[in-house]
Amino acid sequence: MGFTAIDRIPGIVAGLRYSFDQGVTRPESWRREQLTRLRDLLLDRGPEFERALGDDLGKAPTEAQLTEIGFLVAEIDHALASLSGWMRPRRVGLPLALQPASGKVVPEPLGVALVIAPWNYPLMLALSPVIGAIAAGNAVVIKPSELAPATASLIAKLVPDTLDRRAIAVVEGAVPETTALLTERFDHIFYTGNGKVGRIVARAAAEHLTPITLELGGKSPAYVDETVPLEEAAKRLVWGKFMNAGQTCVAPDYVLGTRSVLARLAPLLGDAVHELYGSASQQNPDYGRVVNRAQFDRLVGYLGDGDPVVGGGFDESALHIDPTVLAGVSREARVMQEEIFGPILPLVEVDDLDDALSFVVGRDKPLAAYVFSDDPAVRARWERETSSGALAFGVPVMHLTAPELPFGGVGESGMGAYHGELSFRVFSHEKAVLAKPLRPDTLAATVMPPYTAAKDGIARKWLRKLL
Repeated sequence: MGFTAIDRIPGIVAGLRYSFDQGVTRPESWRREQLTRLRDLLLDRGPEFERALGDDLGKAPTEAQLTEIGFLVAEIDHALASLSGWMRPRRVGLPLALQPASGKVVPEPLGVALVIAPWNYPLMLALSPVIGAIAAGNAVVIKPSELAPATASLIAKLVPDTLDRRAIAVVEGAVPETTALLTERFDHIFYTGNGKVGRIVARAAAEHLTPITLELGGKSPAYVDETVPLEEAAKRLVWGKFMNAGQTCVAPDYVLGTRSVLARLAPLLGDAVHELYGSASQQNPDYGRVVNRAQFDRLVGYLGDGDPVVGGGFDESALHIDPTVLAGVSREARVMQEEIFGPILPLVEVDDLDDALSFVVGRDKPLAAYVFSDDPAVRARWERETSSGALAFGVPVMHLTAPELPFGGVGESGMGAYHGELSFRVFSHEKAVLAKPLRPDTLAATVMPPYTAAKDGIARKWLRKLL
């Protein structure tokens, strides 16, 4: 992976701003051309992206297609099909006191956007926000993660050769390069990653009053009760947790259930792990690995926080940790204080639904919550009494695939949301446009000095009724 010279960064940003100011990115035709080129790039060079994702994360080609390449292509297709409607000004009604007049809301691009991507889905989370930025007519800087160097290098090589260099740039590097980028003035910063760096981004953005989207993480709970078929619930939990070796921001972080439910669920989780990944996950090409040694060491440190009723093995030389289920985990254990972000699933016993709800409500608001219950009253209480970026019944993770469902956090799990039309709106300013003819001059008779008794009566009695 290369590193962009820090002294080049101000010029890169200035060049993009010049192109934006010249109107390069505004035409719908330009936006469509860039999105189509990006789509073609993902399809034509898909095998190269699959290899890069395999190098960085041990990701299987099929998983790379499902969760990264194919996801992006579907998102582009949705944007291309919807773009004209998203761009269309929206007429709004006006109060009688303003008549005759007309009003509309016009979406306009913000300017130059910065997208800072994480390492866990290094292609999808780098380019998904870019789709929205381009659709909205912005210039954009892409900063891929240095912790996924093969994917970052491929993005840096192929994107400038495919998209309009005047308005779209890639900056490679690590902390110094990102720090240099954050000293520049942008019109929107979109960051995906952890809360510690999110706070750094927020402080830097505040210097320029730059709006930000922070897609962070947290401990997303799963609650399981006796009303659902536990075998199917176990299989879905295992799939949602252990894809990408657990390195998914919306993966179920832990499971809550009563003692009797967890006792029945634990062996079914083991059966599901065996069905999806076999008895030797390290040799299974469908199962990924931990991204680096620092993450590996952190995760191995959690293995002593419970009884490994499934998995528990690891191989330091291969950065491999078996899909692991920990039983008997204390609520105060370290594994329950931090986002796990790896292939370890704690089972935490609760007394009943009230206890589970109290436990979740007493912690930071998660990016997602998953409820496996067929009881309408239980579902209603989770919807009414908890706050999370998303709430899904019966399935983890899949809410990301619905383009018109917002994806984003709340509180410690982030601010702002995107996907579908929201991605367009994130990178747009909704400009209010009012047009009122000079004749007839209705304002002189109602709101302009000199203020007569009649105008005072208008102000005190009926004008407020017309606004």
